[in-house]
Amino acid sequence: MRRALLLSLISIIVLAPAAAADSGPKVVASGLDNPRGIDVDRHGFVYVAEAGRGGAGPCIPGAEGGQVCLGPTGAITQIAFGKQRRIVSGQPSLAAEGTGAAASGPQDVDVRRFGRGSFVTGLGANPTARDELGDGGSGLAKLFAFTPWGRVVERADLAAYEAANDPDKDQPGSEAPDTNPSSVLEVRRGHVVVDAGGNDLLRVGHDGELSTLAIFPSRFVDAPPFLGLPPGAQIPMQSVPTAVAKGPDGVLYVAELTGFPFPVGAANIYRVAPGSPPEVVASGLTNVTDLAFGHDGLYVVQIARNGLLAGDSSGEVVRISHDGTRTSIASEGLVEPYGIALGRRGEIYVSNKSTSAGEGEILRVR
Repeated sequence: MRRALLLSLISIIVLAPAAAADSGPKVVASGLDNPRGIDVDRHGFVYVAEAGRGGAGPCIPGAEGGQVCLGPTGAITQIAFGKQRRIVSGQPSLAAEGTGAAASGPQDVDVRRFGRGSFVTGLGANPTARDELGDGGSGLAKLFAFTPWGRVVERADLAAYEAANDPDKDQPGSEAPDTNPSSVLEVRRGHVVVDAGGNDLLRVGHDGELSTLAIFPSRFVDAPPFLGLPPGAQIPMQSVPTAVAKGPDGVLYVAELTGFPFPVGAANIYRVAPGSPPEVVASGLTNVTDLAFGHDGLYVVQIARNGLLAGDSSGEVVRISHDGTRTSIASEGLVEPYGIALGRRGEIYVSNKSTSAGEGEILRVR
């Protein structure tokens, strides 16, 4: 995998130890296929991007080994009045052959008034890989708009922008163009999109024109022992930004997963102010996939709180208060959690089992 607040939040840079405060979650949706980013509208309806379960093919080599196969199984699901329904379906999905796990498809959803919204699809490969998938794969690595009635309209081709520009090409460890759009947020005069593969934050105007807002830096970290490198050797670790949210100060904040070797405590949250390079405002996190602001602080999801190489699928939601204090809000029952959204009455919604086909859930934590 390749290749971030008001003055009162500046203290987040130096963080206090976590305090435990788990609250048992409730399942509000189940049977989902690789659920990722989520959003809550003004009515309290929850929307989740399902990356799908792939399909019969064509297939291409996967970034993590094996084959990933294409199928029209990606979707946007709405949870309302205790029921769930797919309001957008038939979207392209690439997933592990045979299991449908670890899919790339619809990765995030942003909903505005009257149920209209936008979503991005991932790819997780060089943009040229999309050409190998034929017409069925043409919708990967793009930004779309949708209506409550399931109409979908393409807004921007993010893979084409990466192929033509490769904004992070000068970063250590960047060897070729790579695209994996992972988060979208509607802003004034367009959208912003995080490309986890491209290690950048992009702006998409209403006319579909794309530009680069920020590039997130690679860092050198200690090489894990199993690589067999000399003691003290370091290797480049890409940022792999995963999510974007607007802070209470009106500025954009971006979370990072980090790339291989996914060190524990190496993930940052960046503040991206216009005209300035990304500024680290929170550090010491592990494999962050999403973030959301509440009145009482910043909430972050750690998909693997002990690190992606630990063989441990347990995750966690952590709140970073305005004074920098960390509190574990939820960990019980969290298995590879991914997305987070906050309801108007203090509800916390989390997508769970995010790399599994047919087992994904949306949990509510109060």
